[in-house]
Amino acid sequence: MRWQDFWEAHGTFDAPNPTGDLADPGHPRAGAPKLHVQDMFPYPSGAGLHVGHPLGYIGTDSYTRYKRMAGYNVLHPMGFDAFGLPAEQYAVQTGTHPRITTEANVERYRGQLRRLGLGYDSRRWVATTDVEYYRWTQWIFLQIFNSWYDADQRKARPIEELISAYEAGERVTPDGRPWSELSAVERRRIVDDHRLAYVSEAPVNWCPGLGTVLANEEVTPDGRSERGNYPVFQRSLKQWMMRITAYGDRLVEDLDTLDWPEPVKLMQRNWIGRSTGAHIAFPTDVAPIRVFTTRPDTVFGATYMVLAPEHELVDQLVPEQWPAGTHEVWTGGHATPAEAVAEYRRAAAAKTEAERTAESKEKTGVFVGAYATNPVNEERIPVFIADYVLAGYGTGAIMAVPGQDERDWEFAEVFELPIVRTVQPPADFDGKAYTGEGPAINSAFLDGLGIADAKARIIEWLETHQVGAGAVTYRLRDWLFSRQRYWGEPFPIVYDETGLPVALPDAMLPVELPEVDNFSPRTFDPDDAASTPETPLSRAQEWVEVELDLGDGPKRYTRETNTMPQWAGSCWYELRYLDPRNDKALVDPEIERYWLGPQFPGDCGGVDLYIGGMEHAVLHLLYARFWHKVLFDLGHVSSFEPFRRLFNQGYIQAYAYRDARGVAVPAEEVEERDGKYFYEGLEVFREYGKMGKSLKNVVTPDEMCEAYGADTFRVYEMAMGPLDVSRPWETRAVVGSQRFLQRVWRLVVDESSGATRVVDEPADDKTRRVLHKVIDGVRNDMDELRFNTAIAKLIELTNAVTPLPATPREVAEPLVLMLSPFAPHIAEELWQKLGHSGSLAYVEFPVADPALLVADSVTYPVQVNGKVRGRVEISASAEEESVREAALAAVGDHLGGRDPRKVIVVPGRMVSIVV
Repeated sequence: MRWQDFWEAHGTFDAPNPTGDLADPGHPRAGAPKLHVQDMFPYPSGAGLHVGHPLGYIGTDSYTRYKRMAGYNVLHPMGFDAFGLPAEQYAVQTGTHPRITTEANVERYRGQLRRLGLGYDSRRWVATTDVEYYRWTQWIFLQIFNSWYDADQRKARPIEELISAYEAGERVTPDGRPWSELSAVERRRIVDDHRLAYVSEAPVNWCPGLGTVLANEEVTPDGRSERGNYPVFQRSLKQWMMRITAYGDRLVEDLDTLDWPEPVKLMQRNWIGRSTGAHIAFPTDVAPIRVFTTRPDTVFGATYMVLAPEHELVDQLVPEQWPAGTHEVWTGGHATPAEAVAEYRRAAAAKTEAERTAESKEKTGVFVGAYATNPVNEERIPVFIADYVLAGYGTGAIMAVPGQDERDWEFAEVFELPIVRTVQPPADFDGKAYTGEGPAINSAFLDGLGIADAKARIIEWLETHQVGAGAVTYRLRDWLFSRQRYWGEPFPIVYDETGLPVALPDAMLPVELPEVDNFSPRTFDPDDAASTPETPLSRAQEWVEVELDLGDGPKRYTRETNTMPQWAGSCWYELRYLDPRNDKALVDPEIERYWLGPQFPGDCGGVDLYIGGMEHAVLHLLYARFWHKVLFDLGHVSSFEPFRRLFNQGYIQAYAYRDARGVAVPAEEVEERDGKYFYEGLEVFREYGKMGKSLKNVVTPDEMCEAYGADTFRVYEMAMGPLDVSRPWETRAVVGSQRFLQRVWRLVVDESSGATRVVDEPADDKTRRVLHKVIDGVRNDMDELRFNTAIAKLIELTNAVTPLPATPREVAEPLVLMLSPFAPHIAEELWQKLGHSGSLAYVEFPVADPALLVADSVTYPVQVNGKVRGRVEISASAEEESVREAALAAVGDHLGGRDPRKVIVVPGRMVSIVV
């Protein structure tokens, strides 16, 4: 506690800004090269930290302590991602306001982090729930709302520039009428359709168990909520969306500028899912059905079409009666198309997305009673709805080519539909749908062409005949940005008498959450597609219905009653850390350029090192990159990426134990005897498990600090293995780190007298060489985040010095300084014992003498006929002939007077003699 109090009182880890209220010209690192290191900040749960949580935090703390000593101005901040469902769910259960729970959890986390000796700039703490923080989250939302994406310039631009282009006639309105002839509402609707943040009536993932809608990324592959594991259903609701798809190309292309792990880049590329192909329009009696396909070359094999049950054209296509000659299997046994469609829609709405798209599920569907026309051959093809097609993916419609697609083949078999192959399979192919390479067949002017050439030819034909066009699409969907919750950022949006959204001016920010009596969203019956959710905010009528003067006199408005998702606050926190007290701007431009700006032409800029777990490889990172790029386009930041370098730390797993019933038992109460494990006298069985309450295998850092001290815990976590590799927790192994620190202490302090045992006499040459070899190795390891091997080298140095009768100061001081990033409390104490005052936090990290890294002598193993028969130590600069003679002399007894046939000298390595 003493050193933690000292660091806090003296602002030891405060990093000076180049300007503003956090500037400090007298700081030891003012004017030094900057380094911004950041952890993915935690959600402050009521359970507090377990020993797995601080692995990355201790890693960044060790690294930043080293870098400060190496001469850098280091910014190492921390904060809390504090909005979220757990606090709200607790509020629903207990009536406790989420802010009370959240702030108590934040204080607990801060205390735990402090106890570990983590050196954060305490002036920069943030929590996403702080009103002054989410004021700027709302401000960023307004920047996005008031922007549109110019595809020609490939950037976001202010919405006023779009309006000016319409007014000047530079852009044509959707129906061709002059802008001046449109009503005010018509103009607003056109503008709103271009905004990067927009309201959409669209199919969404509705989770009754959580009382909110979820983004696609928050739904597991088996169609359940990532949080809570509740079933998720498709519903059509009016929601706020972010037009992240406009940035699809840049989000993919700019990955090449990042120093990120390749697996993370690959996950992002796959999630964005850029595909090239064509849009094709299939005419119907009411409107064309537009599809996107990556295989336009197979269009001659399209024998039917499938729409998602929710597709907007379905209701228009359905006739009153079945067309003459309708195949009985297509009707589902219903008397009319309307009955068949309604029944099928009800069944589809009750299924999760995973259930609808499972490869193994039996294909179901129903004919809508209408036909489309295949534009390339004028064939009439039936139109079905089927739940394996989703409205939220692509256009919500597919051209079905059963000859080239397994799912389409299965559907065609069930509904007795034609199958036409469009690619020639090999002669020995005896399967159903063929998805491999081959020449085009049954495709008129494409016949004989390979797939690539056929694609190019058909796209040219489609564009010439104006029935389609080449296109690029993305698996990525626009970001669903609404939540039907209380505990989140309110939208800075109101609605006027037209029902259209109106942005609040900056002067009215922040929009604060009102007090409510009931935090529970009112869910609806999943089987009732017409019902809608009621949000907690919608019940705060005095807050919802408000009179405001937005520039044209006082008027009545209705506030938005959804809140932003938890992701919003974590999209930009790297910026707020830079200038946390600024109430005039998101961040001062000079401060942003200093900490995040590009360092050379082509550099993306951003945080110099960002450390966190792989679980955020897609969602958080993708969303943060999108927000940052919008801010870059609008001139608010100088970097076009938020995080220049990313490092994924591994995880700490723990042994868990289950009894014969399969029930978890407390791991700390299990005894090991003769290789078996027992709890209360009965044998239990060990397994690896993620540390958590459910497996009763949680170990907290508080327990470890109490039993062993914070420094022992820190050293153990850093010594367990490479930082990016997961490893098992073993409490009994912590004692090894404790013994190492005890040995270091005894090198400096005589335990019996308490006096130092350090002498000013110079170290002997051998010890000095070991010291400088370790210094060189530790510096290299620290630069590359190889903390476990750095600690191994410090143990090597400690072992080399321990036998000495006293410790030379020239060894003791570098050892303490090198130890300090990992064990800062002990190191500070020892630094005082060595006669220094103040903290060692800015003392120069030891530098190796290059002259002492060159070995004076080399020991050569000497082999005779492949077996080592001796060793010879000789000067490292000795000529090869001298090495040869010394080796022959060393193994003379094994030569027995025989002359060698061959003597091979491998310089610096070995001598091999063949006789």
